[in-house]
Amino acid sequence: LRMLVTPVNGAKGDESTFNLLKKELKRSKWLSPATMELVYEKQPWLGVRRGEIITAMCTIMHPIMSKINAIAFSKGNILETVTKDRYVKHAASIADMFLDRFNPKCPLTCEELEERSRQLHEIIEAEVEDTPAQELLLKMIAIVKHTLKTNIYMNDRYSIGLRLDPKIMETKGQEPRDTPYGIIFSHGRRFDGYHVRFRDIARGGMRLVTPTSPEQFALESAHQYDECYGLAYAQQLKNKDIPEGGSKAVVLIDTVGMSSSGKDFVMRKSVKGFTDTILDLIVDTEETRKEVVDFVGKKEVLYLGPDEQVIPSDIEWVIKRAGQRGYGTPAAFMSSKPRAGINHKEYGVTSEGVNVYLDVALRKVLKIDPKSDSFTVKITGGPDGDVAGNELMILHREYGDNCKVVGIADGTGCAEDPDGLDWSELLRLVKNDLPIDQFDPSKINPSGVLHTVETEEGTKARNNMHDRLPADAFIPAGGRPNTINANNFKQFLNDDGSPRCPLIVEGANLFVTEEARQELFKAGVVIVKDSSANKAGVITSSYEICAAMLLTEDQFTSNKDQIVGEVLDKLHYFARMEAELLFREYETSNDSLPELSKVVSGAVNAATDALTEALESFSQEDKDKLLPLFRAHLPKTMADMAFDKVHSLVPAQYITNAIASCLASKLVYKEGT
Repeated sequence: LRMLVTPVNGAKGDESTFNLLKKELKRSKWLSPATMELVYEKQPWLGVRRGEIITAMCTIMHPIMSKINAIAFSKGNILETVTKDRYVKHAASIADMFLDRFNPKCPLTCEELEERSRQLHEIIEAEVEDTPAQELLLKMIAIVKHTLKTNIYMNDRYSIGLRLDPKIMETKGQEPRDTPYGIIFSHGRRFDGYHVRFRDIARGGMRLVTPTSPEQFALESAHQYDECYGLAYAQQLKNKDIPEGGSKAVVLIDTVGMSSSGKDFVMRKSVKGFTDTILDLIVDTEETRKEVVDFVGKKEVLYLGPDEQVIPSDIEWVIKRAGQRGYGTPAAFMSSKPRAGINHKEYGVTSEGVNVYLDVALRKVLKIDPKSDSFTVKITGGPDGDVAGNELMILHREYGDNCKVVGIADGTGCAEDPDGLDWSELLRLVKNDLPIDQFDPSKINPSGVLHTVETEEGTKARNNMHDRLPADAFIPAGGRPNTINANNFKQFLNDDGSPRCPLIVEGANLFVTEEARQELFKAGVVIVKDSSANKAGVITSSYEICAAMLLTEDQFTSNKDQIVGEVLDKLHYFARMEAELLFREYETSNDSLPELSKVVSGAVNAATDALTEALESFSQEDKDKLLPLFRAHLPKTMADMAFDKVHSLVPAQYITNAIASCLASKLVYKEGT
């Protein structure tokens, strides 16, 4: 970029002026449209940094304040209110306090921050009579006080990032729920992202959300944090068998009205901006020590994985960037690396676990032996999907024609047949990575039907297939969260209140809400909760992290077939151990299976936390006596190749967590809750 700059009204620009100009021009590439409009059109006196802080805080406030009044505190209204001429000076003062708090040359002490906050509080209460405006400005003060770290002073950052105390996201009067360990928020050009984690060392997927309309974008913005929280909490429950706690990242990206190529460009840039901002806040380098003021007070370790709309090139960039930025184990920073990872879809790891729970549930609840008895299944998620496609392969592998798939729905339509869809055609779709609308009509039996979303009737049939069709078991293996909820759960039941389907095994996360699960339980539906049913995927990702720390890429790829086979054996073991415990306790309990699943997860996690705390007081010699627990947890080939170097290759805290989680899961699965 080359520019000819002429000082205004004869003013003389010095070096500092031009340095500021260069810095702000460089930043403009990564500013959100809202920030651009604010600092270059509406309130140019603010400057870029203050503008970024204000628009970032407005975005953080949206999911909090919209619970109080969704209309008054819509995203647009929040920004418009705090940047009105009458109130923007107060917003600017709060931004100044934020900048002073994290000024690397002389950061505000906690006492100074408290005094500045008190003064601003008094001024706002005295000068701002409008109640919504006052509430928003006071919440901005609270955000400053709950920020523990920021990259605002880093010159080459992609976006503004805040490491938040999770208490800031709580809304007065909300139902009590577990508080996360930490939150990272990123506000950049056309994207906003949350990373929520429930333990110090944590792992979870990153998903990209790209609404198709302004109205849908506004709705997604309002519940972005809650979706991220819910997914991270579900991850925490299912991570009980591994050293890492649960986390999740949800990146909301504005691609409304863009072409497919433009959308893809923005999505790839957003992945880079979000993950690099996380690295700003967790790496310990000369640059971050110089520019980032740290009120967290300890090193933070987290690992990412791919989720919705993340592609292999994203993974490769993130890992490469982690190495460039000085992350301790860059190959472990994101799982599913194309060459050195265990591709979940290729090996069907999540579905292998789902099917173990289905098998045990059919035998224990419906008294069906699937190896010899006929049974029916309906599935959401296409033959080209990870969980659904692999589940079809496994159902046919394990049970053959005993399993009759009576319905499948995905984004393109649905195929239905009470006598069972043609297996050869289903497997053709899976092997060729094709959705359900590509089902050969000539293979549909006279009793069956193929609907596509090209028609209104087809869209309606697709949307309610999971409710309409009777079946022995329903496997949600795709679909949006909260599809079955407190408002529509009765559609899953017959007119007399009995279930059309007595068993649900949740292959997809959060498909059924908590409230709906309880109502369906009262109606006689047995539900295997997502945090149990699909935990095999996270266990696999944890083993990928271990492999990335213990083995070189060449070592892994040379022994990949053997390692993957051992991982699959581990997955079957962990799934069956929990499934057997769940149904053993279900036989003598009045609680629903999802509640018992949470009890089991809670028991393992509580035991892990207690053991981790106890291990901190152990001498290194005593800790080393427990290392065989960690070794036994690993695939044998991996352990044989590198466990003698575990102390030099794996962070000490990770080893402690691994010992604690291994011992905790063994205790609970053997003794019960």
